[in-house]
Amino acid sequence: MIVSGKARLAGVIGWPVSHSRSPRLHGFWLEHLGIDGAYLPLPVAPEDLETVMKALPRMGFRGVNLTVPHKEAVTALVDELEPLAARIGAVNTVIVRPDGSLLGRNTDAFGFLENLRCGCPAWSPSAGPAVVLGAGGAARAVVAALSEAGLPEIRLLNRGRGRAEQLAMDLGGPIAVHDWSERADALAGAGLLVNTTTLGMTGQSGLELDLSALPVTALVNDIVYVPLETDLLARARRRGNPVVDGLGMLLWQAVPGFEAWFGARPGVTDALRDFVLAGE
Repeated sequence: MIVSGKARLAGVIGWPVSHSRSPRLHGFWLEHLGIDGAYLPLPVAPEDLETVMKALPRMGFRGVNLTVPHKEAVTALVDELEPLAARIGAVNTVIVRPDGSLLGRNTDAFGFLENLRCGCPAWSPSAGPAVVLGAGGAARAVVAALSEAGLPEIRLLNRGRGRAEQLAMDLGGPIAVHDWSERADALAGAGLLVNTTTLGMTGQSGLELDLSALPVTALVNDIVYVPLETDLLARARRRGNPVVDGLGMLLWQAVPGFEAWFGARPGVTDALRDFVLAGE
């Protein structure tokens, strides 16, 4: 589609940013909805982040997404943080308000839960404890989302226990930290297993995890989407567990930002999934 001089502008800020699927994702929606707008990849080095954030209103941007390594640093550069973003300690979506002030949001938690609900409608927070592997930025969003959804217990395991304990202290809620060596035993009685680590991602080491103790009714989710079906998901599927891949989280987390910037709520469809995957 043709972009006019009145086009609404948004983008994604990262360093590097060339790997991001967000321009393809938002571009699909802009084309599909016939919106006069553009969503741009914006490579910004950490030392330039503050300058660029301050320039967004002057350049006519409606807002931006933040990706690695800027999600935490940007929390100090916005004028207002929504409560969930403040609790998580990370921002992935910034909205430029009409007065030029910057509002920081975290939509990763929303994206995570919507992915589970759409990918496995039968899943419920009351299904039982959740086991979350990892304690990085993605884990913070996942744990916060599960806590707010009312999970009765969240069992958190990370290869470095100290980071998991820090996450539990920061977020509060029904979080029990277990040693990484106990990860197989921690699956007993669980209703949900979520891998937020890079283990199992293309180019990374595999996730060594014995699933024997995991109930076959438990939902298994891997937020990794390269490959789309990780070894964890493949093994869980073979033993009869319902599984949800990680691509949906990427797609759903983008919905609130797009709606705020471009004035229309987009849909997460099979056509969108296929289009984003075709850009690999």
